[in-house]
Amino acid sequence: MPARRAAGLAEARDLDRGFRLYGRTIVGRFTVMLSGSRMAVRPGLAPRKMRILPLIAATFFMVSGGPYAIEDILGGAGFARAIIILLVLPIVWSLPTALMIGELASAIPAEGGFYIWVRRALGPFWGYQEGWLSLSASVFDMAIYPAFFVSYLGKFNPALTDGWYGYAWKLGVVALCCAWNLRGAPAVGEDSVWMSALLLAPFAVLVAFGFWQGFTAHAAVHWSRPASGAGFSTAILVAMWNYMGWDNASTVAQEVENPQRAYPRAMVVSTLLVAIVYVLPLAAIAAAGLSVDSFSTGDWMTAATRIGGPMLGMSVAAGGVITGVGMFNALVMSYSRLPMAMAEDGMLPRAIARRNSRGVPWVSVLLCGIAWALALGLTFERLITIDLILYGSSLLLEFVALVVLRIREPRLVRPFKAGNLAFAVLLGIGPAVLIGYALYASRTDTVKLGHASVSALLFSLCVGLLGPVLYRVTAWQGMRRVATEPVSES
Repeated sequence: MPARRAAGLAEARDLDRGFRLYGRTIVGRFTVMLSGSRMAVRPGLAPRKMRILPLIAATFFMVSGGPYAIEDILGGAGFARAIIILLVLPIVWSLPTALMIGELASAIPAEGGFYIWVRRALGPFWGYQEGWLSLSASVFDMAIYPAFFVSYLGKFNPALTDGWYGYAWKLGVVALCCAWNLRGAPAVGEDSVWMSALLLAPFAVLVAFGFWQGFTAHAAVHWSRPASGAGFSTAILVAMWNYMGWDNASTVAQEVENPQRAYPRAMVVSTLLVAIVYVLPLAAIAAAGLSVDSFSTGDWMTAATRIGGPMLGMSVAAGGVITGVGMFNALVMSYSRLPMAMAEDGMLPRAIARRNSRGVPWVSVLLCGIAWALALGLTFERLITIDLILYGSSLLLEFVALVVLRIREPRLVRPFKAGNLAFAVLLGIGPAVLIGYALYASRTDTVKLGHASVSALLFSLCVGLLGPVLYRVTAWQGMRRVATEPVSES
């Protein structure tokens, strides 16, 4: 074999193992196709892809799913402070993340999203940690949404969710959404459009009635309440949790139409949409004269009934049911691409990367669904704290990857660029400060596992430290096997 050709193939193997660019790597005159199922598309078939509106709707469900679950912000802050928090956090928490994702997703639109970015910038070890932190956080995150579905379903008739019925409904949500996802990412995105419209319609009516009632009845507005340090801290943590998850949409980049153009726009539009959806309903119920003390977790139905009558209250409760399903469904689509991408890199068994005829990693969907179903039976408390710590750690790695790729690959084509290098460095400061605050504020929180209570920080640290151990045990051998595989030439 000529020396030049041998050198080219050797370089291609290195790129294949290290970068995984767009499903193929071009070296000189040679095109080296990636092995396994990375480009498992039948010749002559153009797979249907997700357009920008479904991408916005899916991102909306991955992050928010409506104003449900922001009630606890009021308990610690009152209406005025809650609205200020919900207006400020998008600027220092959501917008920097959206800009980072817009740049990296448009420059490297690969399935696996943020895992691919970190792996490319920092190497296989840190790529594995990014995948592990995100997947372990998903166990605590995904346990919330079926419970959310059950809590709002019970408002129609408590007997529906009593005893084992509640657990059966949760399992049903997991099974339904896993089966739903086998139809493909475009279908999930398109279904997210009509689900988001259905759940937001009652809130549009609530906002109109609330402001009209405040304007005509001149209700006394309870903007503030006595604040405590612990209550205000809880309000910030809950708001952070309600504004996180923007990067989840990046894992399906190859299944999005024109991702270089779609992602930057979708991130900015979604950020504005989520902020509006949070702030307007709170301002409306404040204008209508509702007291903070009469508004707690799950009370959107009560507030809607007081402002617009029983029919509006039932519509808001129905929206809560839709939110539980819609958020779980969109996140199944996102998280299931991580094990697939890691399996294609040899970091997990190759069988996990198998796809169906629609390009869906069905083995990964099934395994993730089983893991989330098992987590439903655990009595976790302080789920938000654990989720924030694990997710926050993975998010910081993504900001590091943004800066490292700017330095190492200045010629990488970036259809959207978040400012110069100094601006890219500054983008991560706000999220880093907030994550540090979350760690400090949760230092006394505990997580209940069965009958035992453990520090939430210690528990999260132990979960995070499992990543390096698992990398040495499982990924190292798999990567060595990938390194010795022949590279096919076409």
